[in-house]
Amino acid sequence: MEAVAGNADEPALKALLPVERVVQVEGTRLGMTHVPGPATGREERLLRRFPGCDAIVYGHTHAAVAERVEGVWILNPGSPTERRRASLGHSMLELRVEGAAIEPVLVELSPRV
Repeated sequence: MEAVAGNADEPALKALLPVERVVQVEGTRLGMTHVPGPATGREERLLRRFPGCDAIVYGHTHAAVAERVEGVWILNPGSPTERRRASLGHSMLELRVEGAAIEPVLVELSPRV
């Protein structure tokens, strides 16, 4: 299991985890960060921040995303507990990786009310 520090994590946890990381999963490279920065230019900024990655996973916004930009998956699981302004209700992301193939599956846990 791999993780990055989030903005609301306890100081002791933040001291243990990096702000961003790249991990190798089978034949893929996954970039991970919590805070992706402002919405304007987000995808391009993430692509520059994580060159050579097959997928980039971020959080912070609580808005679920699973889209391909320039051949790279840009992914946000949303939130299983606090949806804020998210278009889905509570959600999570299952990321299936087999060899070099990535299949993200957004799972809606409860509908938006």
